Amino acid sequence: MIKLIECPRDAMQGISGFIDTAIKAAYINQLLEVGFHTIDFGSFVSPKAIPQMRDTAEVLEMLDLHHAKSKLLAIVANVRGAEDALHFEEIDFLGFPLSISETFQKRNTNASIAEALKTVESIQNLCESKGKKQVVYLSMGFGNPYGDPYSPELVAEFVEKLAQLQIETVSLSDTIGVATPELIKSLFAIQTQAFPSIEFGAHLHSRPNSIPEKVEAALRGGCLRFDGALKGFGGCPMAKDELVGNMATEVMIESLENQGYILELNRAELAESLKLANFVFNL
Repeated sequence: MIKLIECPRDAMQGISGFIDTAIKAAYINQLLEVGFHTIDFGSFVSPKAIPQMRDTAEVLEMLDLHHAKSKLLAIVANVRGAEDALHFEEIDFLGFPLSISETFQKRNTNASIAEALKTVESIQNLCESKGKKQVVYLSMGFGNPYGDPYSPELVAEFVEKLAQLQIETVSLSDTIGVATPELIKSLFAIQTQAFPSIEFGAHLHSRPNSIPEKVEAALRGGCLRFDGALKGFGGCPMAKDELVGNMATEVMIESLENQGYILELNRAELAESLKLANFVFNL
């Protein structure tokens, strides 16, 4: 079964002008009507680092979750953020950004890789005590611009460490949009075969015209979990100066259906969500 993870948090976080809390909540409430598996709705991180997400707790209080089938995911960057997020029963998943790149790990969470792995372990223990799940994003998973070591074998070494910590979901992240279809296919094929107990996801940033071939490549590698953002907005503000957008969810949906997958989504609500995205992101 295909799992679609819609990421308004990733779409919003790099925008300099603050989006009103009520507008954020209205947009996420609309997304909850579509039927996505998970909504990556916010983050519990330093407001100095990501000022756009400083109102995540307030947004959560405004969400209508009574009839929602979608689960909620919040990004955290340290143990304190995880503890803050775990105060809310409504949150199902905590996402942590672990990087293959030492340089980017420092830029993104102000910690070394060794320190980040200890944080992953601590968050995993907290999640297990609270009945939550941790999703680890392996950022720079397909290469990086910083000259740090990178290879598919290095990715496998990181996944092995996560498997030892009993992490069940790992999203391979192309933070700056450098992955080729060939690398996407081979990397997912290697990981899914080597670690059958782990669910692997694709969090790929991409130029619009490359989305279909990247989706097909991930599918051929055994990936059934895809992150995206309507209209392809967003990108990581901690990566490069020029943001490479998320995979546009509507294009991913078309690509997946062209591959024969049946997606149980409310099309009318999806159309309304696309209209609201135009307003939220001033497209």
